[in-house]
Amino acid sequence: MEQKNDIEKNAEAQRTDIHADRFNLTGDGSVDKYGHLADKHKTGGWRAAPLIFGTEICERMATLGLQRNLVTYFTKKIHMTNPQAANMVSNFVGTLYLTPFVGGFVADAYLGHFWTIAVFASIQVLGMVCLTLSAAIPSLRPPPCPSNNKTGCQAASGYQIGVLHVGLYLIAFGNGGIKPNVSTLGADQFDDSDPDERKHLSNFFNWFYFIISIGSLLSVTVFIYIQDNVGFGWGFGIPAAVMILAVVIFLAGSKIYRFKAAQGSPFATIAQVLIAAAWKWHLGPVSENVLYAGPVHGNGPLEKLCHTEQFRCLDRAAVPVGKLEDGRGPVSPWTLCSVSQVEEVKMIIRVLPIWVSTILVWTALSQMETFSVEVGSTMDRRVGCYFSFPPASLSVFELVNVLLILPLYDKLLVPYLHRFTGIPQGITVLQRIGTGLVFSILAMLVAALVERRRVQVAREYGLLDDPGATIPMSIFWLIPQYFLRGSTEIFTQVGQLEFFYNEAPDRMRSLGTAIYLSTIACGHFLSTVLVTTVNKVTQKGNHQGWLTDNLNHSRLDYFYFLLAGLSAANFVFFLSCARWYRYKKVKRISDNMIQFGKQIEFNDHQQPKGDAFM
Repeated sequence: MEQKNDIEKNAEAQRTDIHADRFNLTGDGSVDKYGHLADKHKTGGWRAAPLIFGTEICERMATLGLQRNLVTYFTKKIHMTNPQAANMVSNFVGTLYLTPFVGGFVADAYLGHFWTIAVFASIQVLGMVCLTLSAAIPSLRPPPCPSNNKTGCQAASGYQIGVLHVGLYLIAFGNGGIKPNVSTLGADQFDDSDPDERKHLSNFFNWFYFIISIGSLLSVTVFIYIQDNVGFGWGFGIPAAVMILAVVIFLAGSKIYRFKAAQGSPFATIAQVLIAAAWKWHLGPVSENVLYAGPVHGNGPLEKLCHTEQFRCLDRAAVPVGKLEDGRGPVSPWTLCSVSQVEEVKMIIRVLPIWVSTILVWTALSQMETFSVEVGSTMDRRVGCYFSFPPASLSVFELVNVLLILPLYDKLLVPYLHRFTGIPQGITVLQRIGTGLVFSILAMLVAALVERRRVQVAREYGLLDDPGATIPMSIFWLIPQYFLRGSTEIFTQVGQLEFFYNEAPDRMRSLGTAIYLSTIACGHFLSTVLVTTVNKVTQKGNHQGWLTDNLNHSRLDYFYFLLAGLSAANFVFFLSCARWYRYKKVKRISDNMIQFGKQIEFNDHQQPKGDAFM
């Protein structure tokens, strides 16, 4: 009898251990390196975050170390005019943030986040090597200007410009596979079907951006100093080596990452819903209870989206009209879609007004990567007797703002606001984005006033006709506009990152991040269009326009005031979009729980229906 009791106790202990092991597995479908459901105690979470942070800090040092000083390289070494250099930088940065659509599509449809990052990072390394060769080999760039006289400079040949473009756009294409997937892979390390892990997701985005800012700080200080004082060959070559280090760090973490399998093309789903809805356009009003729910698990999505009332014309795609096979699935996905598939398309459509209303903020901020750097090069840059402050390093002041304020925001302001709002993040993500838009308006107003003062000083000292003269006004007058840019990024950029990740369908997360990044791309492309248009419109007779090669004869202050006015009008548009927006509602079916005989639904609806700033 005693032996029997011992056997029963051992069997019960084994059942308890198995039960515990099962519930240590992730419930959002993520797996480990070997394809098994990921163990929460061995993979993911804050355990994996440091390696992802390390990858991103290296990537940011490499990319931003090029991006922020390109305008100087184009004007000083390639002999472009100021407007030409500004437009070329804007086009490059725009492409840099538009290619994430390619990387997001490849990750969501075919390779998954991990392998997409690995492949595209290798392409970026090739581009950085090519750009380094362009800067280091004399035959790949024009000869120096005679006696630093810009009017006698030899323009770059077509071959030299070609090599430069190959390097730049290989970088842009390669980076397009990294940007939408690193943050997404990092967020995937937190099981959003587990309330304990899900509450860390907002903290992850804050700290992810904090780490980005550290990498940016190093790039705009150390790398830009090397470019300006040692040479662009070394200044581009060292970031290339850092990028190789980023690839090594990233691959080293494969054993502790959680992976989500690619689930097919998100664009195919969008097309199927639109075509199925169009095919049944003749149907009258559709009742929710007749809509096809789709499979609960197996090949169906783990994330079951609740039906919403917006865009009800798309509901026709989920009305069963044709014959079903064994009562389980549609004959063709092009004629019948599930409610979740329809809601996925609705979610993509719903975020588009928010997307549009956040483009202009990047048009405004892009001026600090081009014209503000050029303005800084005309001002007194002396620090003490021996050091000359690099104009492209002005970004350090926006990054100091981020590094000082972001931890305080995360640790102090969010808990304080939570006591009043009841929202885990303190304020909703749309309210956070809107707050950043206000800071961008202030940044443009301050930039306009400082530029007006700079031109006044140049006039007082008789330097208006000498574009190469140093104006006796400290470069540190430009600090306030960069500090305000940092405040914009704390609120708008981090808010965008969290908003587009959370609001994207589960299997379109990389696409959601790419949509966020495309606001930066479109903002820079819009800057190019705006610069060209403003110059054409303001050229009258002998007047060369607001934006000329001689900044002292330009009306850059008018241009900044124009951007401030456009940004204010855009803020009003954003408010209307935020009030209209409805956050997604999710019933998450844990595949882990289904396997073990339980079906648990998690309602992820944590935000109010719309945002108001009053």
